[in-house]
Amino acid sequence: MKNKLPAEFLGTFWLVFGGCGSAVLAAKFLVTEGATPVNLGIGLVGVSFAFGLTVLTMAYAIGHVSGCHLNPAVSIGLAVARRFPSGELLPYILTQVAGAVAGAFVLSLIAGGQVGFSTDGGFASNGYGDHSPGRYSMVSAFIAEMVLTFFFLFVILGATDSRAPKGFAPIAIGLGLTLIHLIGIPVTNLSVNPARSTGPALFVGGWAVQQLWLFWLAPILGAAVAGIVYPAVAGSGSAEASK
Repeated sequence: MKNKLPAEFLGTFWLVFGGCGSAVLAAKFLVTEGATPVNLGIGLVGVSFAFGLTVLTMAYAIGHVSGCHLNPAVSIGLAVARRFPSGELLPYILTQVAGAVAGAFVLSLIAGGQVGFSTDGGFASNGYGDHSPGRYSMVSAFIAEMVLTFFFLFVILGATDSRAPKGFAPIAIGLGLTLIHLIGIPVTNLSVNPARSTGPALFVGGWAVQQLWLFWLAPILGAAVAGIVYPAVAGSGSAEASK
């Protein structure tokens, strides 16, 4: 654990700093050319790839140390699938949340250096209703977060199965996270990760903290269901899969 927990802290820091940082700092970047502002930002597609790349890069960097969960829902889903010892769940989850908060803190220091910046703009927090990018309802948000987390865990469990091609799991998992961001950002800003949601929400306060429950409950339920369904679909060989 002396190696696993620092790895999870740094990995989750990187996910929040890189993914949320791309949304806060680079999604929209206006440059005035003549009288017409031009947006040179990376947009929704760029933010989606940024989240995917944080997981892909960290999976290669620390996957052999901690399993590179970076996400309480992932840890819980793996535990349900008997890929991860339940006795390590609490330390992992606490460490992931701490890493997410630290990542959001450093991001706030950087973003706060811009004239006029305020976390009132959302600070990449997740939300539903009036705080959903597309004004989607609470029910829509819950379904999206649960279903997308289910498939994210299904991809993780399959890519890390002992029978899967070796060395490619980080690519499949990173691209899987990219895909679900492309689907889910308009609905909730996409979480599928309670730690990722908690970090920015603590700096926004108010509505972001009040709605945080959904971004814990829905991903955890989706991950737990995947932890049951994947072994049932894939067969007994998946139980010995490497993390």
